[in-house]
Amino acid sequence: MIPWIHLDTAKVPGGDELRLMKRGDEFSIMLGANELMNSRLSGSEEALANLSCAAMGDRPRAQMLIGGLGMGFTLRAALSELGPHARIVVAELVPGVVAWARGPMAEVFQDSLADPRVSIREADVGRVIRSARSTYDAILLDVDNGPEGLTRKGNDALYDLDGLRAARTALTPGGVLAVWASSANRMFTQRLGRAGFAVEEMVVRANGKRSGARHVIWIATRKS
Repeated sequence: MIPWIHLDTAKVPGGDELRLMKRGDEFSIMLGANELMNSRLSGSEEALANLSCAAMGDRPRAQMLIGGLGMGFTLRAALSELGPHARIVVAELVPGVVAWARGPMAEVFQDSLADPRVSIREADVGRVIRSARSTYDAILLDVDNGPEGLTRKGNDALYDLDGLRAARTALTPGGVLAVWASSANRMFTQRLGRAGFAVEEMVVRANGKRSGARHVIWIATRKS
């Protein structure tokens, strides 16, 4: 068995530390004993982009905001779905994660960060959302562990009623808020409805096939 190698540590502002691990050509991002991401499990992150683009419909100049860079699987899937005139802003709170994407994990990200449609902002996605008004056609949130976070208490504000209403304000009419989570949350589904969204909850597999862990994606469309 090839051993895991600890490559680097990144501080989460106001939270704990993330560790980047590597074993052969496999990468893992860890929080304590919890694995947050693994380079061999990209199915549900890709589904977050694919389902969002399908729900958004044909918008040749789509403006998309992705909250959380992760290992870039959502970004790469969105780039494959969107046309040449689309624009994607990726908001990543942890500078170390951006550094990993440009450094030891460059092979995982391929050329996605160099795509002219992409801009990276080292910022709290909640602040980016609150500063926007009818700006984005889609907002994709893969932050922390979903509505029940692990890494940072401040992330909860993304998923409370005020945070969801701010997301609705930041979206264009008919725009899509897509949220990834490790498990279902009935109260969150109800909260999306109260915030002015038509909601569809989908179960997807971590590896994109019929096996592996089940994750949840909410596709919430802004009501007029």
